[in-house]
Amino acid sequence: MLLTEIDFINTKTGLSERSIQATLQLANEGCTLPFIARYRKERTGNLDELQIKEILTYRKKYDELIKRKEYVLKSIQEQGKLSDILKDKINAANTLTDVEDLYLPFRKSRNTKASVAVKKGLAPLAKQIMAGTLSDLYGTAQKFVNKDVANPDEAIQGARDIIAQWISENQLVRNTLRKLFTRKARIQSTLIKEADTKDNASKYKQYFDWEEWLSRIPSHRLLAMLRAEKEDIVRTKLAIDKDEALNAISKIIVKTNAPEIAKEINTAIADAYKRLLYPGIANEVLKKAKEQADDQAILVFSKNLRQLMLAPPLGEKRILAIDPGFKSGCKIVCLDEKGDLKHNENIYPHAPQRETGIAAKKIRSLVNAYKIEAIAIGNGTASRETEAFIKRIAFDRTLQVFIVNESGASVYSASSVARKEFPQYDVTVRGAVSIGRRLADPLAELVKIEPKAIGVGQYQHDVDPVKLKNELDTVVASCVNHVGVNVNTASAALLSYVSGLGPVLANTILQYRKENGSFQNREQLLQVPRLGPKAYEQCAAFLRVKQGTNALDNSAVHPESYPIVSQMANNLEVNVDELIGNKELLSKIVPENYCTEKTGLPTIKDILVEMEKPGLDPRKKAKVFEFSKELKKLEDVKVGSTVPGIVNNITNFGCFVDIGIKESGLVHISNMSKKFISNPGEIVSLHEHVMVKVLEVDLERKRIQLALLREE
Repeated sequence: MLLTEIDFINTKTGLSERSIQATLQLANEGCTLPFIARYRKERTGNLDELQIKEILTYRKKYDELIKRKEYVLKSIQEQGKLSDILKDKINAANTLTDVEDLYLPFRKSRNTKASVAVKKGLAPLAKQIMAGTLSDLYGTAQKFVNKDVANPDEAIQGARDIIAQWISENQLVRNTLRKLFTRKARIQSTLIKEADTKDNASKYKQYFDWEEWLSRIPSHRLLAMLRAEKEDIVRTKLAIDKDEALNAISKIIVKTNAPEIAKEINTAIADAYKRLLYPGIANEVLKKAKEQADDQAILVFSKNLRQLMLAPPLGEKRILAIDPGFKSGCKIVCLDEKGDLKHNENIYPHAPQRETGIAAKKIRSLVNAYKIEAIAIGNGTASRETEAFIKRIAFDRTLQVFIVNESGASVYSASSVARKEFPQYDVTVRGAVSIGRRLADPLAELVKIEPKAIGVGQYQHDVDPVKLKNELDTVVASCVNHVGVNVNTASAALLSYVSGLGPVLANTILQYRKENGSFQNREQLLQVPRLGPKAYEQCAAFLRVKQGTNALDNSAVHPESYPIVSQMANNLEVNVDELIGNKELLSKIVPENYCTEKTGLPTIKDILVEMEKPGLDPRKKAKVFEFSKELKKLEDVKVGSTVPGIVNNITNFGCFVDIGIKESGLVHISNMSKKFISNPGEIVSLHEHVMVKVLEVDLERKRIQLALLREE
């Protein structure tokens, strides 16, 4: 029976048909995922972003299934072989695998052993053998001898070739083998001769002779093994008990007790398995395992990216940012509260120049001249030395000094976005600006960098690039709309991720802002060319207008709900401005009294929460962190010592911690909380300040093993 779109999604997600139908309808109306999740809770049954995304993902899969069915049906119809029974089977198929299995006998392919045998007129003999009713095999085979078939043995061989083809196309056989491979296959990897002499071979040493259950292999290990194969270090294959596989097929195919006939069929089964079934099923099962490993890796990356995007901002501060270096010097930039570049130059406090006094004098001068409130230092080469140099300077006031993760800054500095922002400056200036802005507002700066270039995942370069990009773009959009965007200061890159906008409207808003000055209220957005009522509906509540003509414009309250807020204020005999932020007055409001046919309790409660602290940034505040003063290089790290660190990457096999030197240390899952194995992102978070114990230092391989010091 053919499932409808809603039934298909329901079987995959378990969500109610009503919620699915409402979500699909809203999406068809042009509503975005963040908008549906935040402002249409009544219609969806209060679904969250992940559930809505799941619905939209399976809608796409359903569409792909329907399109493939249409193609297959048309192809078989054109061959004149589409029976009503086959048509019903294809229509009833609920997976692409089932559709492909049904289509397999009708695929147009080059000449095969079976097709050659069919042309020789041996198909009737194959049918009789399969039926198992022959009493005289050789006598019957003699009847098929002709100018193309020399003797009975050749006729029987041709019939076996045809039978092998039929067996390989049998849907029950294929599904049985899939299940067997999925449950019992072991993945093996072996070293390619002399490949261990390659420069990068040592990191794959574990897989030179490795075997593991495919069903149990962790995603990171499978991806590592497949990467080693891609780099021609090892060869991989799936191993399965051949006798068990052949017996499973025989139980399905052999329907005769005649020993002679059964022997011929089993010979065909062995041929079909070796030549046609094993290669295809093994590749299919391994491909599926790879896809699942991709999904795991992408999930890890997306969770890390979300944490990185929502990292604590310092806020609108005057920042002196430093991109540190030795021989080439340190690039310095001064930024105002809006992140605009006011000054840039180089200093050379380190070897070989060692102009420490000149550099210190210049820093003091810039701090005073530009009223600097904080200093940001990139965490790359010479970071610790630069931090120590800055902290030795005697400023006339207290300044916070931050070490900033500069991952991806070089990618930004060479990008078209950076060139457009700073056409007159080189990459060193742009990189330093990115470091400073990342301290002020990580989200606003990171949106300018291609997500996969940020480098907070595992094996992101080995996974499906399209799937990775779609997932990461969704994460970025979710983060941007979760925080909200100041429409008067946001860059085009940031605005482009706002619900309902995109790059074209983002640039149009910037052009309007340039020509007309700052927006005074949200309603003014309707004056932006090409920003119509639908786009306004989708974007307005995610855009903030600070110190505008309407206090609600600096909140997450949607303009469509402003009348409700006005009614609340009127009932309390105050104006809206007096109601905003007034906990005492807000506590008097009974949410149920303001529910309407269109606006339900979830929305009313959201409005009251937002009214209590309008425009509140949901992110935490940035905190200063200090590495151990004793650690400057790998040789300084001592086994048994306890040191502070910052979590800079989380994977399924543990987390990496920056302890203030070039090499990050690994805290393996065996040295973490037991809860980490199932919920790594809930045990530690990206950029979290932690204490770790040094377990092992491998100077040759430049690896550090750590243990996380934390109570269960």
